[in-house]
Amino acid sequence: MTHERIRKVIEGNGPRPNLEDYDAARRTFTWSEAARALDGLPSGRGIHIAHEAVDRHADGAAGARVALRCLGADGGVRDVTYAQLRAQTNRFANVLGALGVSPGDRVFALLGRVPALYVAALGALKHGDVFCPLFSAFGPEPIRARLALGEARVLVTTEALYRKKVAGLVAGLPDLRHVLLVDAREDPPEAPGVRALGPWMERASEAWTIAPTAIEAPALLHFTSGTTGRPKGALHVHGAVVAHHATARLALDFKPDDVFWCTADPGWVTGTSYGIVAPLTHGLTCIVDEGEFDAERWYGVLQDQRVTNWYTAPTAVRMLMRAGDALPRRFDLSRLRFVASVGEPLNPEAVVWSAAALGRPIHDNWWQTETGGIMVANFAAMDIKPGSMGKPLPGVEAAIVRRTDDGGVTVVDAVDTDGELALRPGWPSMFRAYLHEDERYRRCFAGGYYLSGDLVRRDADGYYWFVGRGDDVIKTSGHLVGPFEVESALLEHPAVAEAGVIGKPDPVAMETVKAFVSLKPGFVASEALALELIGFARKRLGAVVAPREVAFLDALPRTRSGKIMRRLLKARELGLPEGDTSSLEAGG
Repeated sequence: MTHERIRKVIEGNGPRPNLEDYDAARRTFTWSEAARALDGLPSGRGIHIAHEAVDRHADGAAGARVALRCLGADGGVRDVTYAQLRAQTNRFANVLGALGVSPGDRVFALLGRVPALYVAALGALKHGDVFCPLFSAFGPEPIRARLALGEARVLVTTEALYRKKVAGLVAGLPDLRHVLLVDAREDPPEAPGVRALGPWMERASEAWTIAPTAIEAPALLHFTSGTTGRPKGALHVHGAVVAHHATARLALDFKPDDVFWCTADPGWVTGTSYGIVAPLTHGLTCIVDEGEFDAERWYGVLQDQRVTNWYTAPTAVRMLMRAGDALPRRFDLSRLRFVASVGEPLNPEAVVWSAAALGRPIHDNWWQTETGGIMVANFAAMDIKPGSMGKPLPGVEAAIVRRTDDGGVTVVDAVDTDGELALRPGWPSMFRAYLHEDERYRRCFAGGYYLSGDLVRRDADGYYWFVGRGDDVIKTSGHLVGPFEVESALLEHPAVAEAGVIGKPDPVAMETVKAFVSLKPGFVASEALALELIGFARKRLGAVVAPREVAFLDALPRTRSGKIMRRLLKARELGLPEGDTSSLEAGG
């Protein structure tokens, strides 16, 4: 095997891939035909994510199939069938109704990988609400910002997360009427509006009828970081389920009896689109692992749960590589048929390692919060070029463009030429808005394309290759971190006069967050102060978002208009050419 191309490792074993002839599929595929693979609500009342994911599988023999196999951190296993999931999500919808929540309100979840997340997500959708997941690793400030921007009416969380991260925020969130604690048995007496969810669920009816739902009805809200300003709330609709279902069949090669494990954090769009919606629409059994990463545990899950399809992240793959090649040989992975990765570019060495150590290559793919579903992928029947994103899915029209001074774009046709990845709108899971930010949304489109902000190139065989981000957003361990959010938190410290944040290359996490700060008069740079600033940021932002390193500068480079030049900070940190500095403020 070489880095240039990896052919199918296991030829002739297992079922035939869903997509065998890529070119033929691109010629014949239509989204309208893909929609016919779903049931739609009874009596032609529209399309609804929870109906496609749960209710249509819940009757008869199919209802006894395990929908969720939940692996507790303590080693316990709990199975939830499709019939049970329907009952529980119906109960949650009735709880929301009993609390006076109105259809269209926003229900947030601050939970880890636990069964309650699935119940809250699908039950909120059944009630007609918009569901929004949050990272449980976030600190109080990112949580507050997203709850406020999203005008959260309901928050579903645990007692521990509420007391540690939310209790101090509630008074400043006037829209937040209800906090539901999934693991509490009694309402906290000192906190009006904070309730133990369990007793309410026990009293609620298991009967619920989903209301007629338009294909453009809002359903999901996902926050993603920007380079400046507050986080962006990308809004998706119920019609997105058509793309979730179709792309999982084509790019993840789902089969009817598969056991699927998506390791994505539920606070990330992957944890919703492909951790909840897509596998359930196919009637699969989903592995839900509450435990944290441990290489031996993960191989044990693959073996003991007889996982057939595995969707994970490059950071996790690199951590498995560090655990050594001998470890996977101790486990029976013969049931594992298809492995895929997303979140950041998968380095070629990881693809080659997987083919050798696991006996199966990893199929990298590319998409964004805004696209809502997989757009470019390495398919089961295709040769893999290690390091490549793959080819656009059937139904997805991709191009490489360059922005023009007049706000338009020109298409780059030349092979192996860098440009911005652009997609022709029309796929069902494309986001429909940035919440409350119409102009920001409009700027994402030009010349009849959605502009991704990612720089790519296309080779002579039509494979796309990731080059880099076109902005300052930092990708760390699969998470997008907006530098402005980190800078704002650091500026709250009494010693900090100004702050600039960059992503620094890292062999495991892809990038880590590094902050450069200048100090106010009277403060002296020191190792102790750097550690203090890191701890200060962690308390406000959480370990995922906070900087790993802090460096002190007398002054940060700024443009004449006052904008910190993160590009210059990064170039100087990495020893790269500084490029055009004509707009640099004197003395920077």
